[in-house]
Amino acid sequence: MIELWIPVTIAAGFFQNLRSVVQKQLKGRLSNQGAAYSRFFYALPVALAYLLVLHLAWDMPLPQSNSVFLLFCLVGGVFQILFTVFLLWMFSFQSFAVGTTFSKLEVVWVAILAAMVLGESLRPIAVFAIGLSAVGVVALSLGQNNLALKALFDGVFSKATLTGIACAGCLGASSMCYRGAALALDHQPFYIAAAFSLVVALSIQTLIMGGYLIIREPGEMTRLIKNWKFAALAGLAGAVATACWFTAFALQKASYVRAVGQTELIFTFIATTLYFREKVNLPECLGIFLVLSGIILLLLYG
Repeated sequence: MIELWIPVTIAAGFFQNLRSVVQKQLKGRLSNQGAAYSRFFYALPVALAYLLVLHLAWDMPLPQSNSVFLLFCLVGGVFQILFTVFLLWMFSFQSFAVGTTFSKLEVVWVAILAAMVLGESLRPIAVFAIGLSAVGVVALSLGQNNLALKALFDGVFSKATLTGIACAGCLGASSMCYRGAALALDHQPFYIAAAFSLVVALSIQTLIMGGYLIIREPGEMTRLIKNWKFAALAGLAGAVATACWFTAFALQKASYVRAVGQTELIFTFIATTLYFREKVNLPECLGIFLVLSGIILLLLYG
């Protein structure tokens, strides 16, 4: 029987890809930071409504917060914002394609940080499966950015590469923190615990990034509200995706969840070929094969 966290994680990858597709429609309407903020601003009301339905309509008690839980939510939320900042900064570099490739390796960071902070050990076969899918991610990114393997090695110590590694580290750290928040909360049923964690994390992110936009980009909040149709759709997809992530983190190790969550890349690949009608090359096909092989190996033997 398929464990619940697996379809929930795949759903997270699907809705995260949908959010990314919708956010592309905001390009030119909002700044990069404004488009990124839509995922928090419009997702928070959806997450809050979900929590209230569970609490009021289904009569489920709210979890009792604690300092460890709040610390994990705060640190995880900040790392997720920093990931967005580093990613946007990386695009300003001439060799940003190399950095983008390294930014895809968050699953490796998750495994390392979860072992160090949460004490989550992995079986050797799981380590191999995660490594295999990581190689697939690199191959896929090389194909998407039309990079030769030599260019990747030549740019290992470039500023773009270091920023890409920082991107992966921040995303990996945020995933680890959200898993830690779920463990610290220790509340049943797991789905209201996940919904509560989601609302707390989104509230922190909305306040922090909203304050930044008000101070550094006056008028962007107004544009965000004027473009509510696409922005709200991005927020809705983002809310569903994040709710699925938090639910999966409440059920399974963060490294497993992020590894299976790489199905998002497969959905992106499908969207690229079918919706955007872009041509694909051999490295992309090889990358998808390796990612899928790693995921299947992890699920069967991990």
